[in-house]
Amino acid sequence: QVQLIESGGGFVQAGGSLRLSCSFVGQSFRAYSVAWFRQAPGKEREFVSAIRYDRNTAAADSVKGRFTVSRDNAKNTADLQMNSLKPEDTAVYYCAASRSVILSQIRNNEAYAWWGQGTQVTVSS
Repeated sequence: QVQLIESGGGFVQAGGSLRLSCSFVGQSFRAYSVAWFRQAPGKEREFVSAIRYDRNTAAADSVKGRFTVSRDNAKNTADLQMNSLKPEDTAVYYCAASRSVILSQIRNNEAYAWWGQGTQVTVSS
């Protein structure tokens, strides 16, 4: 059984920064790939960034150069550092995890078995 707990969301002005954290409760975190997705009102959930168990990473074009994903296997956490935030980054951000996510599926939400409850990020203009 796995539980994911997101934290770090909030309200920030455009150009500001936030750091989201995903705490993993369960066994063998280092074997899991972790991804961040987001969903804005009236829109479908979309891939943001991910870090595999082998530390390969991926990011959506819309966040490249602004968002950085990382993990700390000793602390069972995965973080998303978000810089130069824009109003269009406003969404609920979800952490997701799964074992053995192949590289070609890293952006696919169906590849992830476990999901957090989400944390709201609001960026004002």
